[in-house]
Amino acid sequence: MATYLLIHGASSDSWLWHRVVPLLRAAGHHVVTPDLPVADPEAGIEEYADAAVAVLGDHADDSDIIVVAQSMGSFTGTVLTHRIPVKLLVFLSAMAPKEGETAGQWWEATDWRQAKQDSDARLGIPQDADLKVVFFHNVPAEVVAEAWEHGEVGQSDRPFGPPPMPALPADLPIRFLAGRDDRFFPLDFQRRTVQERFGFAPDEMAGGHLLPLARPEELVRRLEEYRDEAGL
Repeated sequence: MATYLLIHGASSDSWLWHRVVPLLRAAGHHVVTPDLPVADPEAGIEEYADAAVAVLGDHADDSDIIVVAQSMGSFTGTVLTHRIPVKLLVFLSAMAPKEGETAGQWWEATDWRQAKQDSDARLGIPQDADLKVVFFHNVPAEVVAEAWEHGEVGQSDRPFGPPPMPALPADLPIRFLAGRDDRFFPLDFQRRTVQERFGFAPDEMAGGHLLPLARPEELVRRLEEYRDEAGL
């Protein structure tokens, strides 16, 4: 049995994982889904990591901890590798972090804006497209309705500032899974950025930016494959 620590991204909370959690638990694993203090103007990435460790509780010393970090959660996931004995780190539709860089610097450093504009032009997506077009375009309609009822969580600017990211542990197994249909972090952009920053190509699966909501079964299958490959 492994302990999965699932980290959500910006303007979000643990609801992101509500379709994934029962599948991982049915497979016999312990699953922890912290709500990071994203609306707190005083909370940055270090405080996000504090919140995750606090919710992990007694499981912080588990021997087989797998961190799955979605979108901006990649920065929290990186810090967590220095706080708890992480055995596998999975970046999911994520901002590929780099040592010495903050989340605020990431956008210009990766040339994300141009990559998204180019992708939008190819797909015919207008610049003022709403969340349903950019983020929820392949999420089942009933789940989209639940998301709108659940509401968006406010996001403070604090985690985009310092301190910059530490280096990832050299001996830590890392996987990166990208959605082929991601309209926020386009696939070509992810292929380039991950290769430049990690030295390997990302894995790919069908789906957009919100894979836990759109394709939970396939996502869990991928996570379990990563766990098996890591010997956990």
